[in-house]
Amino acid sequence: MSPSGGEVTVGVDIGGTKCLAVALAGNRVVAEGRVATPDGGAAVLDAIASLVVEVAGARPLAALGAGMPGLVDRDGVLRFAPNLPGVTGLPVRAELEARLGIPVRVDNDATCAAWAERAMGAATGLDDVVLITLGTGIGGGVITAGRLTRGANGFAGEVGHMVVDPTGPPCPCGQRGCWERYASGSGLARLAREAAEAGGATAVLAMAGGDPAAIHGEHVTAAALAGDPDAQGLVAALGWWVGLGLANLANVLDPEAFVVGGGLVAMGDLLLEPVRVAFASLLQGRAFRPAIPVVPAALGPRAGAIGAGCLGAELLDETREKSAGRPLYR
Repeated sequence: MSPSGGEVTVGVDIGGTKCLAVALAGNRVVAEGRVATPDGGAAVLDAIASLVVEVAGARPLAALGAGMPGLVDRDGVLRFAPNLPGVTGLPVRAELEARLGIPVRVDNDATCAAWAERAMGAATGLDDVVLITLGTGIGGGVITAGRLTRGANGFAGEVGHMVVDPTGPPCPCGQRGCWERYASGSGLARLAREAAEAGGATAVLAMAGGDPAAIHGEHVTAAALAGDPDAQGLVAALGWWVGLGLANLANVLDPEAFVVGGGLVAMGDLLLEPVRVAFASLLQGRAFRPAIPVVPAALGPRAGAIGAGCLGAELLDETREKSAGRPLYR
């Protein structure tokens, strides 16, 4: 019961600052739109519903997939979202189904992005792959034997909150020393602030108006791409931390490849080469196992929304299979 005729499915990627929606006809994006993410759970749901209707336009809407930034359980409830303050225990699936009158699937946003990259991006044809998104924080999606790995409760893939230093800086999740505190855009900014306070990173500091506290990851990225050696050294240090996390994940999951997405990947090999070098040096038994490529994601900032839409479309097939007594997903 995949969409047919003029029907579309819509995928929505909800972030801390914006909601992005795409309408899909098969694997083709036929419309998209975005709005700022409002404060409060009810307001977020209203914004999603309005955006879905806007993007679908006059086309019949078959199903919706929504990617949420946090812990989403198997009932489509957003249990915890560090980047949506005050939004906990939000019954996203039930509320959106009530508002829109269509089937809705809800997953973690990076899980959706992983599915998109496998369906039509950098992970096409791979059955065992890990996607990580390097932005303000780190998201993750895991595909094992061709299926999304959701875990017992639906919370699998929160790789950014692996603790790599229990005495490290505090994380919005409530822990200290999470991987994303070192290997994300916010981690890059922290490295640059420390360097500036020690008298270095002068080009980065100038971009921030001379105030170390005002340094953001974007300042480091811009300086590094412009050829500043201090900034490029900071990116290399970030790459080591990324490589460390990938080595840990490879030891547990043994993927065919890592796909790296998120805003930091705009630096290309300036970031990915230090990541690959660190990953190879830290991976257990690297001389005795097949190489694990580390490749950039292909779908850019629309990956989460596209993956959510793909999962929404597959929900129609799941409904058909279940009615025939043949469950498609577990």
